[in-house]
Amino acid sequence: MDRVRSWFNHVTASERYSRFRLQPVEDGESDIEVKLSDDAAEAERDAEGFPSFRPPPLYRDRRSIVYLVLGTLLIFFTGWLIGYVSHRGSHPRTGNCSAVDATAAATAAATATAAATAAATAAASGPEALPTFPPAAPEPELTWNDITRLLKQKLTGEAFDGSLSDFDLPSRLAGSQEDVRLANGILEEFRKLEMQPWTDNHYVQLQMPDREHPNRVAFAADAFEPAGYLAYSARGKVEGKLVYGNYGRQADLEVLQQNNVELNDSVLLLRAGTISFAEQVDNAARKRAAAVLIYPDVDDYKFDESTPLYGQVHLGSGDPYTPGFPSFNHTQFPPTQSSGLPKIPAQTITAAEAATLLQNIGGAEPDASSGFAGGLKSVIYRFGGVKNVTVEVNNVLVNTEIHNVFGVIKGFIDPDRYVVLGAQRDAWGRGYAKATVGSAVLVELAKAFRKMVEEDGFRPRRSLVFASWGAGEYGSVGATEWLEGYLSSIDRSVVSYVSLDGLVMGLGGFVASASPLLYGLLEATMKEIPSPFSSGSVYDMVGQTEYLRPMAMDDPSYPFLAFAGIPSISFHFITPNSEAYTYYGTNLDTKDHLDYKTNHRTSEMAAMAAQFAGNVALRLIHDHLLRLDVRHYGGELTVGVAKLYQRVRQLSQSGRLKGVDASWLSRARGEFMRAAADLDDARENTDLEDSEACRILNDRTMRIERTLLSPYVTPTETPFRHVLLGRGPHTLASIAANDDMDQVHTQLALATWTLQGCANSMVGNIWDVAVL
Repeated sequence: MDRVRSWFNHVTASERYSRFRLQPVEDGESDIEVKLSDDAAEAERDAEGFPSFRPPPLYRDRRSIVYLVLGTLLIFFTGWLIGYVSHRGSHPRTGNCSAVDATAAATAAATATAAATAAATAAASGPEALPTFPPAAPEPELTWNDITRLLKQKLTGEAFDGSLSDFDLPSRLAGSQEDVRLANGILEEFRKLEMQPWTDNHYVQLQMPDREHPNRVAFAADAFEPAGYLAYSARGKVEGKLVYGNYGRQADLEVLQQNNVELNDSVLLLRAGTISFAEQVDNAARKRAAAVLIYPDVDDYKFDESTPLYGQVHLGSGDPYTPGFPSFNHTQFPPTQSSGLPKIPAQTITAAEAATLLQNIGGAEPDASSGFAGGLKSVIYRFGGVKNVTVEVNNVLVNTEIHNVFGVIKGFIDPDRYVVLGAQRDAWGRGYAKATVGSAVLVELAKAFRKMVEEDGFRPRRSLVFASWGAGEYGSVGATEWLEGYLSSIDRSVVSYVSLDGLVMGLGGFVASASPLLYGLLEATMKEIPSPFSSGSVYDMVGQTEYLRPMAMDDPSYPFLAFAGIPSISFHFITPNSEAYTYYGTNLDTKDHLDYKTNHRTSEMAAMAAQFAGNVALRLIHDHLLRLDVRHYGGELTVGVAKLYQRVRQLSQSGRLKGVDASWLSRARGEFMRAAADLDDARENTDLEDSEACRILNDRTMRIERTLLSPYVTPTETPFRHVLLGRGPHTLASIAANDDMDQVHTQLALATWTLQGCANSMVGNIWDVAVL
């Protein structure tokens, strides 16, 4: 070979010479890198094993041409001779073997001729012409059915048997040694999968009970020290009249006021359920109650009456002592706290302890139609307001290091656009349904997607990020701190967030909460995933029941949607026509209880939930155009604007609100609808093979959720800035309920321009805005 190369080097002449090498790139394809060499670097590059071509002296040109012609004739003659000998030496055989021999001879001759032709072409074209090779046969592209089939094959109940067992621990409190071991285990798993894992650490304030000074409740001759507690309660010792307030909803408290029950400085005893602990305490504080006690009534919670209850009462998410900014160790912000922290003490008690209080509460009985009656035995439910109760809360703040763990599978076309799948890792007790299932689904999905890329030729268009969150039980602390820390770099890159928390709570039913942009994708996925116990799909299983629910503040997806403006989705398989999975926040969230709710099909249901989440993510990383449908937002917006429009007209006609035209808001809604129609038209008429056009349209679509965040409120005071789905005085619903006319005037103007700004962002080019 050295002699052949030397001869070829003498034949080829040039003033400058090209060298090339094949390099693997991130998307797995070969990339030809062409570089012009110079004499100074020649020795170094030869040492690397690259071919080196040097110019022959000019007086050899004629001799080189003669050698080239002779070589060409020699190659041609050799090829002909081989073909002739092969043909002469063949013997007649049955079938088509003679034809094969003849074909082989012809092929050999054709090969020799092609080689001669290539050599002649190279000589005629000059020394800089590179040899041409027939293109390699392209790999067949995977269809959507191929991709979903591959994912389903890798997500089996058998795989989840082992994974669920690995993640099932007796304790997993945020920041504990068990939590750290789990985080390290997930990190190592991502490292084995070569997912370029990394961690995001924060130092947050978590509230814990004080072991030396336990919380206490005293009522007449009875006193007890509850085992459960509510994180982020106000500290202190208060005394007040004991009042029973059902679930503590606004409507329940209005019933008390209608029955002349004094709420000021009272201690409200409330049933858990219907709304979050934080909302119950906030409602009580607004009525000037002194403290709140919350218990699980047996009508709502079918477990032992001595079971303690745990939760948190921060009306927000993240570390409440670093609102709006991340709790990194190096940050030095002035002491502050979230406006969502309660100002009154709050404590959970058991059902048995609540029965002791209710048996001696006194006061009038509520009307049967009020729904105040619970299920505690030997108890007559009364309003109370007669006898005093003392509540003492001594919880302490503990500075705790928490860890978020990430892994990524990079996209091949738009790697800087990604879908995040996340699950919380911690829980108050075992947290089997709350955290074990979600963590197992997270890791099994990572394994499945990685194998599809490495072994099956799957090439996702966009990236997939897998996230294991810390301190989720304290109000999505880990996830929110990540959003606060990197919002400037992720809000324009994250396509969507898919929550993996609480995926499996039962068997036979399905509920979901999502951004309106994801309604269409949610329904399409329900029609693709088979029902767990029938021949139809999940969509068929649901039937006529309403599966969509408004996204609550304590939903793990809520900070992504209402704080960061990222389209998000949560879903849960449940048991229909039955009590909900009520073991969250207790030590009873175990494998046995979840197996009972799923008829011992937990592993199978976990695999199905993983397929559902995987299919949602697949659509978002696979399709040329993102499956984000703005048309569904039109309906949500119309409902919100209609209520506010009617309210503004009434206030204007009554003379209370002056100088305000209700049509301002209607015009902004009209601009939004026209921009949405224009965007839909552009999507329908876009060439899907034009990557740049698709990217531009996708970016326009991704801006919708983000531009519905009000730019006129501060995240430190009002973190959930979404004008439709957020919480605060800037939302359409809050403006409609406001009685302060100056605030209505101001907030209406700001909300109107927020909607107009969203419409403008959908148009795309600034010079097209005026066309609307």
